Amino acid sequence: MHLIVDGANVVGARPDGWWRDRRAAATRLRDHLAARVRDGSLPGSHVILVLEGAARGVDPVPGVEVVEAPGDGDDAIVLEVLARGTPALVVTADRGLRTRVVAHGASVAGPSLVWGTDRR
Repeated sequence: MHLIVDGANVVGARPDGWWRDRRAAATRLRDHLAARVRDGSLPGSHVILVLEGAARGVDPVPGVEVVEAPGDGDDAIVLEVLARGTPALVVTADRGLRTRVVAHGASVAGPSLVWGTDRR
């Protein structure tokens, strides 16, 4: 299963000052995802972190592929779902994006899947 993470939405789910340095916040998210991959606490066998805007420029690490959206992150996530096929689990709280990816066969989970207990 592909776990596709909406970087902007998941970073924004925690009020930790992410708005001061979006790339640093995306780097922290990437590192958190990598740690969760190493300890086996995330579903899926392949984690794809989609970043947009000022958050771009974060390198991939073992266990976490980084995809830089050339424009809108939501559009890039839909393209990832289409390109990767199912099963895919998209992590986002964005209702519009959820509707779009479910229409293409993906499942969805909220940011709490990454940060803690999932409350789909």
